[in-house]
Amino acid sequence: MNSFVPYANASDVLNIGRLTIENRVDRVTLSGDVDLTADRAGLADARALHRLLGDVVAALEARELPERLPAPANQTVANPFE
Repeated sequence: MNSFVPYANASDVLNIGRLTIENRVDRVTLSGDVDLTADRAGLADARALHRLLGDVVAALEARELPERLPAPANQTVANPFE
């Protein structure tokens, strides 16, 4: 997980359990689920998630942040099946 730097690029993907974390330059997206079980595997997943969220918070605190991001621009593309 050391190579996942929040907001550094739009290509890194990390998995913790069945939780997928996708890096973007303006957001980090978490989708799926993870069971933090009361065993060594659960502890490892909890530590990885804790470390990830700590890195996200640190990256956000180090930036000048807008109140809210603007909505992404939508682009209409011709239907290739018509």
